Amino acid sequence: MTALAPDQATPSLWDRRYEEHIAPVNRLVDETGALRPQSSISYVDPVHNVDEARIICLFSNIGTANDTGFIDAGSEEAATRMLGMQWQLGLRPEYLMPWNVHPWHTPGEANGKFEPGQITSGLKPLLRLLKVVPRASVLIAHGTEAHRLSEQLLKTQNPLLWRRGFKTYKVKSLDGRAFAGSPERQQNHLEEIYAAYSDSMARTGLAAVK
Repeated sequence: MTALAPDQATPSLWDRRYEEHIAPVNRLVDETGALRPQSSISYVDPVHNVDEARIICLFSNIGTANDTGFIDAGSEEAATRMLGMQWQLGLRPEYLMPWNVHPWHTPGEANGKFEPGQITSGLKPLLRLLKVVPRASVLIAHGTEAHRLSEQLLKTQNPLLWRRGFKTYKVKSLDGRAFAGSPERQQNHLEEIYAAYSDSMARTGLAAVK
């Protein structure tokens, strides 16, 4: 497994990726990457917290991996939309856990549209993630590929899902064609995303900013 080079990452963040509050997830990242040693795989930023996370943010991860070596929402514009939503709702990063539909990247190449088998290959890693994030009871799927994997997750009828009263939301990707339309269309997409996160906060006992 080839970890992505942290050329643009803040060294302290990269060095902290195995701290106690995030180590179980990033050890899982290492194990997942080892299944495909010719691929690269992105870690979870240590601003997130295994014990506090209530909401899984599942990204379709079409495109290139972030040079920081961490999972992100997509382009700079997508990251800005994500951060803006968190700020407006008062949703702190420790309550979120980002994950990619297809955890692997080919080094130096962008991911194109995933084939069905590539999406399915992400199911076991996702189930393993849920086991190490004990308070997560909501998944918000961003983009078509994430929608399909969330459907496959529910079809497993894994006991973990009903024990937690698990709920999934399907929303637009924060990037790409979803935000290529008119300003009004883009605003509608943003409002749908905000509503999903706001409802998720209510379900998991998190108070949104009024």
